Amino acid sequence: MMCNSVKFMYFELTLMVVCLLHKGEAIWLSLPASGTKCVSEELHNNVVVLADYVVISDDHVHPTPTISARVTSPNGNALHHKENTTHSQFAFTTTEAGNYLACFWADNPGGGSLSVNIDWKTGIAAKDWESVARKEKIEGVELELRKLELAVEAIHENLIYLKSRELEMRSVSETTNARVAWFSIMSLGVCILASVLQLLYLKQYFQKKKLI
Repeated sequence: MMCNSVKFMYFELTLMVVCLLHKGEAIWLSLPASGTKCVSEELHNNVVVLADYVVISDDHVHPTPTISARVTSPNGNALHHKENTTHSQFAFTTTEAGNYLACFWADNPGGGSLSVNIDWKTGIAAKDWESVARKEKIEGVELELRKLELAVEAIHENLIYLKSRELEMRSVSETTNARVAWFSIMSLGVCILASVLQLLYLKQYFQKKKLI
């Protein structure tokens, strides 16, 4: 039974490593005739992000219409801004944790329908392993072990980040629960006070009318 549990944990860890090694995805965005289309990803601190994007005209118009792109950090700082382009790329290393937003819009509203293909890579997937292999003169199994080592470090950093987020959310929940409890007590106190005042008023009213 213990052996099966260890095997399952090993499989789980291997699966997480494979996911991290391939954490890059192609995203297709259909841009509206007017307006902006955005994608976002929640990232923690010190993560490398590399992305390429290219415009494709759904109506096969030539030349291909141009778009504008803007990438912002969680605090609204501009990390990339490009206008009148049909293809470009951006790269940065995160300096703060939170949602990073990439927005795209057509330069000529009301034109034909456009699609944007975004190849978005983060973390290990964004690393240039060919350059690393040449620089450190490693290849084959040694290179794969190096990838696994960095993947395990990334998993560890992700777990620490998730733990800190859990503590933050727990703190917010406890604060909210305490405030709701105090609000409930105050509301109950106000209701009791209103009921007592109402009884006193009715008692005085009935006494004046000599009903009691």
